[in-house]
Amino acid sequence: MGDISLAALVGALGVIAAVIAFVLGRKSGRAIEVSAQQRAKATAEETAARILDDARREAENIRKGAVVAGKEEVLQLRESHEADVRKRRVDIEREEKRVADRESQLDRARESLEGREQELHRRGKELEARERTAGGREQELEKLIAEERRRLEQLAGLSADQAKAELVRRLEDEALADAASRLREIRESAKRNADREARKIVALAVQRVAAETTAESTVSAVSLPNDEMKGRIIGREGRNIRAFELATGVDVIIDDTPDTVVVSCFDPVRRETARLALEKLVSDGRIHPGRIEEVVAKARKEVEVAIVETGEQAAYDVGVTGLHPELIKLIGRMKWRTSYGQNILAHSKEVAWLAGMMAAELGLDVALAKRGALLHDIGKVLTHEHEGTHVQLGVEVATKYGENPLVVNCIAAHHDDVPHESEVSVLVQAGDSISGSRPGARREAFETYVKRLEGLEKIASSYRGVERVFAIQAGREVRVVVTPEQVDDVRMTAMSEEIARRIESELQYPGQIKVVVIRESRAVDFAR
Repeated sequence: MGDISLAALVGALGVIAAVIAFVLGRKSGRAIEVSAQQRAKATAEETAARILDDARREAENIRKGAVVAGKEEVLQLRESHEADVRKRRVDIEREEKRVADRESQLDRARESLEGREQELHRRGKELEARERTAGGREQELEKLIAEERRRLEQLAGLSADQAKAELVRRLEDEALADAASRLREIRESAKRNADREARKIVALAVQRVAAETTAESTVSAVSLPNDEMKGRIIGREGRNIRAFELATGVDVIIDDTPDTVVVSCFDPVRRETARLALEKLVSDGRIHPGRIEEVVAKARKEVEVAIVETGEQAAYDVGVTGLHPELIKLIGRMKWRTSYGQNILAHSKEVAWLAGMMAAELGLDVALAKRGALLHDIGKVLTHEHEGTHVQLGVEVATKYGENPLVVNCIAAHHDDVPHESEVSVLVQAGDSISGSRPGARREAFETYVKRLEGLEKIASSYRGVERVFAIQAGREVRVVVTPEQVDDVRMTAMSEEIARRIESELQYPGQIKVVVIRESRAVDFAR
């Protein structure tokens, strides 16, 4: 409402200004209208004065309304502030009450602690009194114990130290007997479980390998088309046969066997070279020293190519990859090498298959097991060319051509020359024993067999208390009969283990040897 009044006032003032301007503008031209204008001016002034009075009254009303509104707002703010003050006063009173309650609780707790402290002090005094009493009684008990000990020593005829020693000795004997009994039970249980699992794994591996059993000799027979060819092989005054033997390093045996010539040599590679060369000469028909040297050189190259092909085929058959070319050649030469009548290449492949199958059953590295098994006897093709055992030569050549240290350990440990560093090495040794101990796989000299039996009986007889020793089952079991008065049950268990360890360290044998210690007690009396 105030805004509308001010606008009307401003409009009225504008009208008045316009009227005045109009009057002043026409003053010079219209003298006649002076009086009319003066009247209009007076009227306008009156109107303007009235409008100004109205505006003043309106402004005064607006001012009074604003003052009233301000007073009302101040009253509202004052009431809100007083409400906040009252709320804070209530909160403060509540907090003061809580603090007072807390102080009251602390006072009660302090009084309780003081009571407990007094109770503990009282109990401490009682304990001190009891300790003094207990100290006196302890001294009395010590005196009584010492007196009783003197009486016991007098009655037993032993001092306290002697009685302790006797008791300790008896306890030691009982503990040893219990320990030996427990050890025997544990070993028997572990052996039963281990034997069962080992038989299962070995049986699974063996039944999956169908290996040939062949016995190779040191001679090769070459068939001839007719007996006249024997004369051509011998040549004039034996020059052809001498040239052939000189070029090949073998012995050619020409006997009464019809249409057959025998090539004899302890080196299978040279024997194979000579056999191929002789077959080529016989098929060609031209036999003279120059032709012999040419054919022998060609046969030697063919044998070298066959060696590489044989090595690659053997590695492919067992699934071994990444071998050095020189190792491939050595593997190929195994075909013409034997050990106790067993072909080394066939033996190595068989061991690789067995070790790989057992590794697969046990969850081990199959590729590593096959690799170590294939190379475990690689030193045997070098024994006639270098000094050292086949184990040493195999370790050297495998190390030289960058084989895995675990593979080298398989070669070094398959005869227990060094400790086994992995389970794979043990599997290679087991596969080697299985392959070598199969019936008919190897020939064993009679002297070696007898020497092993004598060694078994000699080792077992060297222990005190041994009455008789029997080597049975072709040297695969030793039965030791002991005197019961000299060897008790505890010593009997230890003796079987000691004999087995000595046999392992001092003798070489295929498979395993069972040691059985027998102790027999007899009670004898006579009726008269």
